[in-house]
Amino acid sequence: MSDVVELRRIATLCEDALGQPDRAQRARQLADTIDAGIRSAGVVSHPACGEVFAYEVDGYGSFYFMDDANVPSLLSLPYLGYCDAEDPIYRRTRAALLSRHNPFYSEGAAGRGIGGPHVGVGHIWPMSITVRAITSVDEHEIRDCLAQLVVTHAGTGFMHETFWKDDARRFTRRWFGWANSLFGDLILELHDRRPDLLASWTSAAG
Repeated sequence: MSDVVELRRIATLCEDALGQPDRAQRARQLADTIDAGIRSAGVVSHPACGEVFAYEVDGYGSFYFMDDANVPSLLSLPYLGYCDAEDPIYRRTRAALLSRHNPFYSEGAAGRGIGGPHVGVGHIWPMSITVRAITSVDEHEIRDCLAQLVVTHAGTGFMHETFWKDDARRFTRRWFGWANSLFGDLILELHDRRPDLLASWTSAAG
């Protein structure tokens, strides 16, 4: 899905900045072809959740529904620019990802969020909480994500790769630049889109 976004950006670059309309057309056609494939084979009927984006399909009608906390991910689709946060298929996909229908979604005493096969079930990635906030249109959800991020850094002041769902002191990778950069992006996004929310949250957080 990120390929579709980047090919369309390449088309714009070729057309507007490089003066290469033929290459722009080829990039746009390839993006449209991939997108059509996603819409025809990658949108599936989940037995409990309805029509959603699949994580994997095999081309024979079978699919696997999950998400990985890394970016790109299904949760991050609006952040990547593939679809709008209010897109109906994305909304259903999002609801399913943030539930037990996603085998790598975990909830515990320390927090709740998405992990992935890289570290294993029960390990929540702060990146997934950050992406949830970036792609949310609900103020209460954003505040809840910020609150989780504040209390799960285990006193280090930094975002980690993962923390155990019941104890944030059990974390992996004390320094994980990707997660810290993504958190910084969240703050910048909130500064642009919801400055009042950010101001009130920082004031409350001290």
